[in-house]
Amino acid sequence: MSDYEFTMSLRIRHPNVDPVQITRILGIDPQHTWRAGDMRRDSEGGVLDGEYRETFWMGRLMAQPQLASERIGVESELTRTLAQLRKSQDFLGSLKEQGGVAELHVSIFAREEFRLEFLPESLALLGRLGLTVAVEVKPHPGGTQQTVTS
Repeated sequence: MSDYEFTMSLRIRHPNVDPVQITRILGIDPQHTWRAGDMRRDSEGGVLDGEYRETFWMGRLMAQPQLASERIGVESELTRTLAQLRKSQDFLGSLKEQGGVAELHVSIFAREEFRLEFLPESLALLGRLGLTVAVEVKPHPGGTQQTVTS
């Protein structure tokens, strides 16, 4: 049995870039987008008070959560994703220069302790692409809970 399941997405926040431009340049279909100045909306699409202060774009990098194995894990998916995003290095750099933030968001659902190892080459490429990495670790919904007694 694997120690964890995981999923990855790319999230971009920017003062005013058009989300359509992000989609076109990255070649990734977004799951959620809005543009600075658009009316705020709830999850069902109803209008809320106010406008969005910045552009937000989020695209899944994996169709569904993956069960880590000897063949696939956060490290291998990070390497694959960086190779894909490398072609957009200039665009990602310009987003950062304009006050934007591009973030690789990794959600991990853990059953027990595990270890991640990131190669120096991957970390260097993250820096060159100007990408922040956010790792969110959550208890696996089907995992067992340990009770601590004193």
